[in-house]
Order: sequence, then structure tokens, then C-alpha cells
Amino acid sequence: MASTSFIVEGMHCGACTGRVERALQAEAGVTAAAANLMARSVRVEFETPARADNLAEALARAGYPIAQAETCLGFEATADAGKVAAALQAAPGVLSVEITPESIARVSYAQGTVAPSELVRILGALGVPARVISATAAPKPVAERQAAEAARLKRQVLLSALLTAPVFFLAMGPHLYPPLHHILAMRIGEDLTQAVQFVFTTLVLAFPGRVFLRLGLPALVRLAPEMNSLVALGALAAWGYSALVVLAPQILPPGTDEVYFEAAAVIVTLILLGRWLEARAKGQAGEAISRLVALRPATARVQRPGGVVELAVEELAPGDLVELAPGGRVAVDGIVTEGHGFVDESMLTGEPVPVEKTAGQPVTGGTVNGTSALVYSVTATGADTVLSRIIALVEAAQGQKLPVQALVDRVTRVFVPVVMALSTLTFALWFALGQGLAPSLVAAISVMIIACPCAMGLATPVSILVGTGRGAELGLLFRRGDALQRLAEVKVLAFDKTGTLTEGHPALTDLFLVPGHTEADLLRLAAGAEARSEHPLARAVVQAAEAQGIAPARARKVVATPGRGLSAEVEGRQILLGNAAALIEAGIDPAPLAASAEIFAQDGKTPVLVALDGTPVAVLALADPPKPHAAEAIAALDREGIAVAMISGDVAATAEAVGRQLGISRVIAGVLPAGKVAALTEMKQQGAVAFVGDGINDAPALAAADVGLALGSGTDVAIEAAEVVIVGADPRGAARAVQLSRAVMRNIRQNLFWAFAYNTALIPVAMGVLVPFGGPGLSPMLAAAAMSLSSVFVVTNALRLRRAAA
Repeated sequence: MASTSFIVEGMHCGACTGRVERALQAEAGVTAAAANLMARSVRVEFETPARADNLAEALARAGYPIAQAETCLGFEATADAGKVAAALQAAPGVLSVEITPESIARVSYAQGTVAPSELVRILGALGVPARVISATAAPKPVAERQAAEAARLKRQVLLSALLTAPVFFLAMGPHLYPPLHHILAMRIGEDLTQAVQFVFTTLVLAFPGRVFLRLGLPALVRLAPEMNSLVALGALAAWGYSALVVLAPQILPPGTDEVYFEAAAVIVTLILLGRWLEARAKGQAGEAISRLVALRPATARVQRPGGVVELAVEELAPGDLVELAPGGRVAVDGIVTEGHGFVDESMLTGEPVPVEKTAGQPVTGGTVNGTSALVYSVTATGADTVLSRIIALVEAAQGQKLPVQALVDRVTRVFVPVVMALSTLTFALWFALGQGLAPSLVAAISVMIIACPCAMGLATPVSILVGTGRGAELGLLFRRGDALQRLAEVKVLAFDKTGTLTEGHPALTDLFLVPGHTEADLLRLAAGAEARSEHPLARAVVQAAEAQGIAPARARKVVATPGRGLSAEVEGRQILLGNAAALIEAGIDPAPLAASAEIFAQDGKTPVLVALDGTPVAVLALADPPKPHAAEAIAALDREGIAVAMISGDVAATAEAVGRQLGISRVIAGVLPAGKVAALTEMKQQGAVAFVGDGINDAPALAAADVGLALGSGTDVAIEAAEVVIVGADPRGAARAVQLSRAVMRNIRQNLFWAFAYNTALIPVAMGVLVPFGGPGLSPMLAAAAMSLSSVFVVTNALRLRRAAA
């Protein structure tokens, strides 16, 4: 199985994406094709007999040629030219390979699928040294392409407006200011006025409006009309009829000498204006990816035997030691080797509090160093870095289609032919009713222009684009685009306990002391004894002392008894830490501590009894504490009307105690991984179920849930099984993901309602059905304005998602 992505600049609407996908899926060997309208790209998965070159040919036949690039490689004349060509041809995205007598390989490939350096490496692996002689510039990122498109459209709008202004003045001026009609008739004359309009309108269609003719007319010839076809037909019909009036009036019936040049010119200008505004809005919609890409620094200071050198980030390799200056941005992923400081990781987790970094701790490319100098060893570069994987995940999710898009695709597939039929019917009906050739033609043009399905095609993808970008800013990565829709439908959300809602390791939570002893002295002695133990509970006691700045005392004669506890001599005193049985076996009565130990046990905590010199003195309560924001996450989900449950492999008392602390009433405890799956299956009777986990044992449940959400701090196995990754370890990410998914689906429904309601309401208006007496009702100019504004409205509405789940 192979896959590749093509840049297809000719896609302009939802109907276009459907045709691109159908053209590819019709090829033998293609298993999947997903077009991304916003990125102007399509991703194809295929196997033999399909190849990149015949897939590109299929798209060209469908009227959607791909963007191509070319690289010339020089290699040794002694190399086998046939093997060189075969190796290069096998590279993903390569369309053709030509070997010249001068030992130069001219490689043509789909832009963005392969880099010249990769072609050199392919030949190097073959044992053929090669060098790049010339290469097409690398494709620009999506955001830059969108910015360039907006700039090009702006120039076209300005040119079209300048050429349209004289036409609009001559045609509409007399209607706005009646005396102007007399002035123009006396000074210029009717014939010259029409001739000027003819010249300027022709220029509008020939230059800024040529894009509609270039794309729309061939689509008509292929019997696959799309939105450009509607604009081209409408503008050409108005221009062609008016041109006959000017050039051959004798062939038209008397009384039909009105010209409609202003309709053709204004149609082109307004629709170009709408596309420009739409392109600008799309650029804003893709800002999240742009900001992620901008987080990559261009260079890094690397330690070399001869001193520190500044290298391009692309030249870094694992093992390089990189110096990170205060306030500098981490170039690539690595492990701190020198220094101590704090790093702002908000770009990953959305949390503003900097994270402490010492030797041995990881740093992530794109994060920002604080006020201390650090040195780190590179562990990942290029596409293997966390930032690159995040960008790839977001771009993949933005290109996927939600289930709701299937309905839109079916509608837009037949919409344009239906509109053309309605346009023809409108002309025929009004002409038959005696309205005359010109008014009937104008009505038909209005129907054609106002019914362009641009807003329908944009309604879903633009919301996905903005929503997944906003998710990336919040530390939410949707690995599968359809998870957005399914998560919005979730009725029950179940959490794993350990490591998800709790810290995942024991900590000292409570301390009971018999009067006459101090907490500091007890912790110093207890931590001194426990420092010699490898038990997780022992480590919790040591960490509690260190957190208060208490240095553990030195211990001697440490003896650990499995199932009981630990004894030691510390500062000349005999200390014993363990359960009640340990104290009884040592001849110590645990009764003074029994009540406190029982209370702690009922709360799901592990009581550790402490005796000094044969006297019971304290009870340490150890537990896996809830994460700081876990209760806040549960409360947020409750406000969303979602039933929250907790599924844990821990004992019932401990799990239920955590549930009480967090406000979770439904707790399922003591289950193995298979039991988690069974519990989720039972919960599905209430509706769609989501599961949040982080460990290897959570992977089956993550896969079994309708939507699996994995904490990014968890294992790779859990992350691979989930549809949504919550970067970091904050359970509030689950609530944010639900809020964002619901906001996106609400936004999509609003967009689709507007797009469908717009066409449903205005097509009859354009046809004149709602005009009780008289003739056709809507001018082509107003139709063009309404059509453009509908697309702009949809994109602008989607931009509101940039503030979702704040």
C-alpha cells in the first residue's frame, strides 16, 4: 500500500472536491481519496496497478491538473541508467524519469511529494553517488499559498473594478440621476455609449474574468459543469446578447435593443470580490497551522570540537549538543544535559505556567526557554519531532470529511445541473408568457448566478479547518476528522483513574501525630529510613520531606519485611514503619493509632503506622492524589449534560474514595482491560460513549469506545488507539474537546442552514416566482452580490470558532 498527496489548484467548491475524489477512485488500485478544499490538495492511498503518474493523468482528464515540479540529478556515467530510472520512478509522487546521454536524470514529480535531497539519497542507497544540478523551488506552505491567492485575487478585483466603473456609470448613472441620460445622449450618443460599454466589458471578461471562462467552459464540454460554469454562462449570456445589440442589431426583434453589459461586468467583479474576501478569511482560518509552523526556529547554536557554531535546524542530528540561550526557542526535541530553568510549554499544552527543567528532562521543539541558559542533546529532528507530528495530525484532520459532509456532497453533485435546468426553464416560461427575449434572458442569468453552491461546499470544511486549528492551540489533536462529529454526540464519558484523573504515583496526603511530636522531626526520621527502600510508598515519604525542605536523616541497620514494613536505626533512635501487624509482631500496641488509620483506610488511602523506640507516634496516609484540575474537568462535563463515570483496575475502596472527591457517582472498580471494554459496552445503552485513558492497559477501551481520548503524557500504544490526543496530562482537555466538538458541529449546522436556506429562498426570487404580477424579479448584479456574500458569511461565521472552548 502506498500513499501520496497532490496539490490541485483547480478546486474551488464542494462539487470540485467530489469530482476529484471520484476521478481518482475510478482508477484501478486506488483504495481511498480525500480532497481538502481549504488546502487545495488531495491525499490518495493506492496499490498496484495504480501509480502516481496515471493518477495525475486521471486528474488531468477530469480537468484538475496537479502542480508539478522538476529536479535534474547528475550521476556517474558508469552507473546503470536503467536501474537509476527504475529506482527514481519508484519514489512516491514521481511522474516521469528521463535519462539523458550526459548522465543526467530529469525527474518530474508531484509538487510537495518528494524533496531533491530524498532523490539523491535514493540513488546513494543504490550505490550511485548523485548531485542536484537544478530543482524547482519547494512548494510553499498552505498558509503562504492562501496569502498568495488572496493577493492575486485582490489585484484581479481592483483591475475588474476599474474596468467595470465606466460601464456601471454609463448604464446605471441615468437611472440614479435621470438628467444624466439627456446629457449622455447629447454629448456622446446612444451608439457610442453602448460601444464603450462593449469594449470595457470585453476587457473585463478577457482579463480578470478569464478564470471563469478557462475553468468553467471546459467543464461544460466534459458535461461536468461546476460553479465556474454557472458564472461563465451567466456573464457570457449577458455579454453575448448585448454584443449582438451593438454589432448586429438587425437580427434581433424590434424593441429588444437593450444592452446588459453592466450585468456581465458587475457579475465578474462582485464574484471576484467575494472570492477575495473568502480567500482572506481562509487565511485567517488557517492561522493556527501558520503559527505552529512559525514556532520552528531557523538556526541553532551547536557545540563542536572547535567551539560553538550556528547551524540551520535542518542540519541538526540526534546526539548534537545545542546551547539554548535565555528566552530562546527550542529548535528540536531533546534532553537537557546542563542547566536548570523553566520552559514555557503553552504551545503544547495550552497551560501558561512554565515547566521546570533539570538535567535528564525532555524539551520540545518550539517551546520557549525562560531566564536560564540550558544545554540539551538532540533526540529527534525533522518529521520525527513533536511539533512536526502535531502539524501533520492537524493538517490530516483538516483534510478529512465528517459524516455530515456526505449529504452536502450528494446535493452539490447534482445541484449545478439542476440549476442549469431551472435557468433554462425560467427563460422558457417568461418568454412563453410574453416577457420578451431580453427580460427572459436576464431572469435566466439571475438564476444561474444566484444558485452557485459555493457556500454549501465551504460550510463543512471551513469549520473543520478553524475548529481543528483551535484544537491545536488548546492542546487537542484530532487524529481522525470524524471524531469531531462523534465526540459532539457523546452522552457518557468514562475516565480511567490512575494517571488520568490521579497523578499516577503515591504521595503523602495526611499525617496524624500523637501529641508531643513535631511533623518536621517525624518526616526527617521517617524519610531517612525510607530513603533506603525501593518501595513506591517509601519514595512518597521521601518526596514529602524534600518538598518541605527537610533533609532525610542518615539511617543504619535498615531491615525490610515483605507484607509488614521497614525498621531502621536513625539518629540513635529505633524507628518502625508498617501496618498494624508489623507493630504487633514488634510487641507494640497499635491501639492509639487505630482510629486514625481506620478513617484513612475508609477514604481509600493506605495508612502507614510509625513507632519510635517502641512507642506508636504517627500515622502517615499515602494515596494517589487527584490531579489539581480533575474536579474542574468533571464539573465542566456535568455542565455540558454528559454523564461521567470512572473505570479502574484499583480496589473498590480506593476508586470510590477518588470518585467521591471528584464528584463522580458512577465508579466501576477492580476490572481488567477486558472488563473496561465490557463496562463501556454496557454504557453504550445510554448513547455514544467516550473514554479517556493514558496507559497500555487502556488501549482496548480507547479502541472500543465510540471516541477514544488519550492523554499525551501516556504511552504510545494508548495514543495510537485513540482518535483524540490531549497534549500533556490535564484531564480538563477532555471537557475542552467536548466543548470544541459541539461548537464545531453547531457552527457547521448554522453554515449549512444558511447555505441551503439561501438557495431555497433566492432561486424562486431570481426566477420571478414570488413576483405576483409583472416580470422577472432579481437583477443579475444583485444575484452576484448575494451569492458572494453567502460564501463570505459562511467563512466569517466559521472564524468565530477561534474563540471556542476558551
